[in-house]
Amino acid sequence: MTKREFLAVLGTAAATTLAPRAAWAQAGRILAIAIATPEEARERGELTITERERASVPSVVVENLGKRHVLLLAGEILLGGKQNRVVTEDVLLPPLSGPVDLQVYCVEQGRWNPEGSRAGFSARGTFAAPQLRSKVIERQSQGEVWAEVDKYAQHFAAPSPTQSYQAIYDKAEVKAHQAEAEAALDQRTASGALGAAVFTSSSFAALDLFQDAGLFAREWPKLLRAHALDTYQRPSLKDTDEQGVRAQVEALLRRAGSVEGTLRRNAGIGRLFEFRVDRKRGSALIAEGQVVHTAVL
Repeated sequence: MTKREFLAVLGTAAATTLAPRAAWAQAGRILAIAIATPEEARERGELTITERERASVPSVVVENLGKRHVLLLAGEILLGGKQNRVVTEDVLLPPLSGPVDLQVYCVEQGRWNPEGSRAGFSARGTFAAPQLRSKVIERQSQGEVWAEVDKYAQHFAAPSPTQSYQAIYDKAEVKAHQAEAEAALDQRTASGALGAAVFTSSSFAALDLFQDAGLFAREWPKLLRAHALDTYQRPSLKDTDEQGVRAQVEALLRRAGSVEGTLRRNAGIGRLFEFRVDRKRGSALIAEGQVVHTAVL
């Protein structure tokens, strides 16, 4: 297995970036799909996210107006509309997609703005923290998602009149902590990496792998900011067993490479392969012969 990887520590988090190929994820030497993040597409005016004509909590409408694919990850926070939402699963929108129903959860329990249908949503790089993201990927109830938002809000002393997850990201101390994490674990120190395995307090938190290094480099900062939330105001680790951490990742990848799961279509193009490994939930978005993104939490 060819890897380019690094291990760094901030607070109680360690991240190893790597470039593995699980057995079921072999994609060959296919030219990578040109993919934009939601933030990039929104900045160019090529992605619209709006409420449905008859607005409903678990669904919004997205449309890719551009000529590149757009990848929405499970855990992306959408701000605006009648209330803020979080994307439930990875969706790859093709160029000129037309309107697409996108499944979401609410992460702002105390707001349902009658004018929200006109305003639409923005994507500002806010992302679900690991435990919240896990609830989303596991398709827990809306009540359990709200409860997880409340836990994080209490931990960060970030109350919101609308019980909004975004209030955590808006807190000055949290922004400073996230900036420190980005400076300490800059993806540029691991040129060519395709993903990252993140450990918090020496325990595995999540693994994210992407189809190419460029996409990972553009997605990594928001993923890192979300992981940094779980190290806020916690003591720094003095020593990290780098060899042990890498061995855990290697073992996880070997087991993930041979698991069975289910393959299904979703709102975008391609198919979603869902599986379990070591009591963790995994998903891999496969499109045009490529594994666009794999996540294990």
